[in-house]
Amino acid sequence: MTPHAPSDAAMAPRRPTVAFLLAHPAHFIALGFGAGLSRMAPGTVGTLWAWLSYLMLQQWLSPLHLGMLIAASTVVGWWACTTTARNLRVADPGSIVWDEVVAFWLVLWLAMPMGFWGQLTAFALFRFFDAAKPGPVGWADGLFKGFGWRGGWGILWDDFVAAFCTLLVIALWRFS
Repeated sequence: MTPHAPSDAAMAPRRPTVAFLLAHPAHFIALGFGAGLSRMAPGTVGTLWAWLSYLMLQQWLSPLHLGMLIAASTVVGWWACTTTARNLRVADPGSIVWDEVVAFWLVLWLAMPMGFWGQLTAFALFRFFDAAKPGPVGWADGLFKGFGWRGGWGILWDDFVAAFCTLLVIALWRFS
């Protein structure tokens, strides 16, 4: 080992903690304001947080403002996911859930109004596409790998494809 080379311990992946969450604004955003700290199914917890927060946000924001929030959250999320993945030393950590949040907001924004059962169906479909990664979602998941801006976009991209697949199924269900 050279005198300036980092040790293996310094390069090992990190597990996020509350201290990590609060150490940088990007961590707070990428970890879904703490939802990503869940030890069990952080992606599902993040999607549930997205669902509940969307229902609250739609009480105060118009559809146009919700769309603007989703667009801004995508750009900010790209930065937050890039920074947080680098700091965790993992290209696409499961604890980063901002991708689920923004993608599920997009599903709800485009599919609403729906009652509880429609929303639950959208939730289940989105979780299926995001977790199982069939077809185009699996392709999207492998497209942008690594660290840096490309990898940060990749964290978001497969969830946007999962959102598209969810919306396609909902459209086929509604208009069949």
